[in-house]
Parts: sequence; structure tokens; C-alpha cells
Amino acid sequence: MKLTTMTQITVDGVMQGNGHATPDELEAGFTRDGWAMGVFADDTGEFITETYQRAEAFLFGRRTYEMFQQTWGTNQQMREHPIGVALNKAPKYVVSNTLSDPSWTNTTLLSGLSGDITEAILKLKASPGGELQVHGSGALIRRLLASDLVDEFTLLTVPVILGQGTRLFPEAGLDVALDLISSRSDAKGVTVQVYRPAGRPEYHPARP
Repeated sequence: MKLTTMTQITVDGVMQGNGHATPDELEAGFTRDGWAMGVFADDTGEFITETYQRAEAFLFGRRTYEMFQQTWGTNQQMREHPIGVALNKAPKYVVSNTLSDPSWTNTTLLSGLSGDITEAILKLKASPGGELQVHGSGALIRRLLASDLVDEFTLLTVPVILGQGTRLFPEAGLDVALDLISSRSDAKGVTVQVYRPAGRPEYHPARP
């Protein structure tokens, strides 16, 4: 399977709070949630839905898994949406050392990995099929990139500067060169960029 990711971010790189903040997030002082609600033009909404529909399986970090389970997994109206149908039908894998008994149908727990998920993900990628998709799960995406496990990732950039919140990529972290596969913008100003990792960047030090 090809491992792909799709992430909604702001212009300043924040991925937190694209929907509604949790009580824990509000208590921690994050108040600018909901910045991705209703901002996508119809064609981008269709693109998101079609992406979920072509998934062979889904891979989650614990927090995103639990959030999706409580929404797409239990809310009947959301379950009947094409995205909900895709999520509930496909195999789901969750990376966690704290979750003990995932109750969402078709879920496999990847645990006891002592922080190293490379071997488990390589086995999944070696399985026949289409895409193993990661949605949300920022910490997991960073681990996968650091292990060179991501084949392709999509960023949906919403035209807003949030000024607070967790960013997809930290200020100090891994450096990755990217090949741009496709890029477009919708009628509401959301840009959709698809990248493939291309090793480490080349640097050109300043002249003396």
C-alpha cells in the first residue's frame, strides 16, 4: 500500500482546532477553533470525500482516532455520509501505547512498539492494495516522515493566520525536500497541494 496523508492547515501552519476544540484544549487556552468549518468550496469538499473513499485502510494516532470514533464512528448522520461509510467499512490501525481496547469496528491496535513503529508500518505498506491514509494525527505524521515512510502528502491550506495552536511541523525539526505533484486553489481561496518527499534538501551557504 502507498502511505498518504491529508492535513488541513492554516497559512501559519497550525493544524489544531480545524473543527471544534475539546474541553482539554479550551482549558489549556486554545480558543480559535473552527477555522476550517464551512471554508471549502464544493469542488474541494468533493476532493476530500473522494480521497477518503479511495482508501484501502486508515492509520491514526490515538487522539485523532478517538475523535473520529466519537464523530464518524457513532453519530448516525455522520456515519451515513460517504466519508463515514468509508471510515466505518475500511480497516483502521491506531498507534498507541496507552489505548488498550479500541471499540471501533475493524480496528487493529499497534501498541507495545517502544516508540518505534517503523517495522509495523513497513509490514502494512508491503500489503497489497491502494492507499494507507493518515488524517490529522500530526505527531504520527512527523514520526512517519522522520522514518521515510510517507509516500505522498496533501496539504489543504485555509487562508487564515491563526496565531496560536499546534503546528504540523515544529519550529525545529526534520528537514525534508519536496516534489510538488499538483497544486490548485478553490473559489474560497483554499489551496490544495500534493507533495512527495524527495530526500533531504540541498543547502547553499552564503558567500563570505
